Amino acid sequence: MTLAGKRVLITGGGTGAGENLALGFAAAGAEVVISGRRLAPLQAVAARASGIRAVQADVTDELSVKAMFAAAGPCDIVIANAGAADSAPMTKTSLDQWNAMIAVNLTGVFLTLREGLLQMTGWGRLISVASTAGLKGYAKVAPYAAAKHGVIGLTRSLALEIARKPITVNAICPGFLDTPMTDHSVQVIAEKTGRSLAEARGALEAMNPQNRLIQPSEVTATALFLCGAGSDGINGQAITIAGGEL
Repeated sequence: MTLAGKRVLITGGGTGAGENLALGFAAAGAEVVISGRRLAPLQAVAARASGIRAVQADVTDELSVKAMFAAAGPCDIVIANAGAADSAPMTKTSLDQWNAMIAVNLTGVFLTLREGLLQMTGWGRLISVASTAGLKGYAKVAPYAAAKHGVIGLTRSLALEIARKPITVNAICPGFLDTPMTDHSVQVIAEKTGRSLAEARGALEAMNPQNRLIQPSEVTATALFLCGAGSDGINGQAITIAGGEL
């Protein structure tokens, strides 16, 4: 497929799934704009392929998101990928932890999709990278799961609101991804449980019936499909990539 002539904005584009999305969309011919709070990782990704620009932004800040779109220019495809994870039992979860998870994982998606929609004048795609935690519960990640469930509700509601326009709204819901974020989760599990890193990683892999972590390239392939021919009727969906977990 080719996305020549299309511009895509990808938040959280400096690492993990965002990095893979940026390279995949650039390979498909799109002009790619990646954003994130840390400029150095963004610049490193931009240096790996022509047609990628880096814009520093904080998706939890409304003015920063507006400035991000002003710097990017009109975008045909907007992928709200920026996110963060944290874990703690409910009784040890502080209000600051709750607010932080909601801010980046839900408010950030809201601001990104809202501003993305405001500047779309024709064909468009609004995609959020959610999680299986948006479709089921996991112990000790209540704020994260609540935020991701919110993303699914936001996706489905917005899809109905603009269904008569040539714009679709969908969420991609991967299981545990083979990314630095999951590496951090493995480290935390090992520290809190006394398991080895291999055992902790194996516990996450075992949640997938295929007994593996999802590769970032699988998220990219799904996002590209949602932007390709024959995808116009796919709207308001939470597309699971989890080996049959859901």
